[in-house]
Amino acid sequence: MRIGLVYDLFDDYPWVEGEAFDADAENEPEETVVALEEAFRSLGHEPIRIGPARNLLPRMDEPGFDVGLSIAEGARSRNREGEAPTLFELMGVPYLGSDALTMSLSLDKAWTKDLARAAGVATPEYHVVAESEACPTLGTWPWFVKPRYEGSAKGLTGQSRVESPMALRAQVQHIIRTYAQDALVERFVEGSEFTVAVVGHNPVRTLPVIQRAVEAETGIGLHVLERKGLQEVDHEWVLPGDLTPELEDRLQRDALAVFNKLECRDFARLDFRVDANGTPWFLEINPLPTFAPDGTFAIMAELMGRTYPDFLASVLEEALRRVTP
Repeated sequence: MRIGLVYDLFDDYPWVEGEAFDADAENEPEETVVALEEAFRSLGHEPIRIGPARNLLPRMDEPGFDVGLSIAEGARSRNREGEAPTLFELMGVPYLGSDALTMSLSLDKAWTKDLARAAGVATPEYHVVAESEACPTLGTWPWFVKPRYEGSAKGLTGQSRVESPMALRAQVQHIIRTYAQDALVERFVEGSEFTVAVVGHNPVRTLPVIQRAVEAETGIGLHVLERKGLQEVDHEWVLPGDLTPELEDRLQRDALAVFNKLECRDFARLDFRVDANGTPWFLEINPLPTFAPDGTFAIMAELMGRTYPDFLASVLEEALRRVTP
């Protein structure tokens, strides 16, 4: 089959004046596309490079491919991850991954948290603050301030953790002004941080849980503080707590519950914090996890004793079986 690959490289981001330094944080390096191409070729298929979702428009009448895969993030909209899936559907082309509704719902952190709670999964107390609204009156500190619909740690820095009303107001206004969207104020869970990948179809299953390092002083994750565009600082990283079999089982069950509640398909990655009492708290889900050779999925392949090309091909092969029974 011919597989149409839709993606946004870092060079593809449509910059406009005044945007945040990390506006392109969710885009991918060239190596990610190469890894996908190699995986599809190993399965006997022909990858076709499409590029950003807008490049699908001239192909509406004659797509030139049989199955689509989008890892494109788009820009400046909470519907942006659903652009390519919507176009695939208009073209009548089957595609891998979640549909546009799931993509948009899961990008909105507030709506995702409500659905997680409906699925019986605990998530930290949160408040959404719009531009015209005052900051909430909070009890115990600290709290964490995020953009309402971004990923890849976009909008997050060491100042995201706030411990006073003054710091809260300043960070909320920064998010609203800089990212042109509501701010999400979430109770900061002191403790450890874990990520769980979900893959497959009939049955859906979880991969080994990975613990993320956090900064010793603030408890903020490494993926937030060590990324492109931030000033280099010598942080002290720690791995607090233990990933016991019981905790891993709980994290995996919660991940499956959220994955199924949002009706995700084929693959996703979910992030959790675990407090000092061992209670897991769901943070967010990403149904467009990076497939970069140095990303989470590659680390999971290593943990399972598999080469990344072989592992990635198996994930894609199972997704292909769903759309081409």
